[in-house]
Amino acid sequence: MNTTTNSTSSSVSPASSAVASMYRRAIVEAFIKLNPRTMAANPVMFITEIGSVLVTILWIQALLGHGEAGAAFTGGVALWLWLCVLFSNFSQALAEGRGKAQAAALRRARGETPAKMLHDPSDKQKFELVPGASLKKGDHFAVSAGDVIPADGDVVVGVASVDESAITGESAPVIRESGGDRSAVTGGTKVISDRIVVRVTAEEGSSFLDRMITMI
Repeated sequence: MNTTTNSTSSSVSPASSAVASMYRRAIVEAFIKLNPRTMAANPVMFITEIGSVLVTILWIQALLGHGEAGAAFTGGVALWLWLCVLFSNFSQALAEGRGKAQAAALRRARGETPAKMLHDPSDKQKFELVPGASLKKGDHFAVSAGDVIPADGDVVVGVASVDESAITGESAPVIRESGGDRSAVTGGTKVISDRIVVRVTAEEGSSFLDRMITMI
């Protein structure tokens, strides 16, 4: 009972720590982004920041007894304006942090996915295990049930059921086979059944994962 609890806590801890770290960075970034040069990229929030500064000045004048409005009123307005600016910066920083984390995960997936490279495409039994990122256009590799496809390519031998939910969101697997318009496979998807031989068709840096990383 205790062993299960401890193992669960240890498995959850790294993820929780990463999320907490992301939120802490976003809070710090929210204040760093108050730099007018940075805020100028977002005209709406830049104007809001200017308004926050002006209202803050009016609040200080009210505290000194020179303001037309009460200090409590102008202070409340200034507080809400600053909270609005900071929350906008925090949301933007958090979105950027998540995007960077996702890009890092995709890079790791691309680099860590092994590939069964074939020197002779007609012999599926003799292969060399290499990093998926080292595959070049024209190389051939084999993938079996349970394997992650390491690179974009076309099926040249065999037929298999492929799980493309990672890129399409569709839970139902699709059939990929040599010849016709159903031969293309995408790096990062997973073979559910059977075994196929794939010829790499993407140039270095132009695969689906590369485009996703660039877009993120």
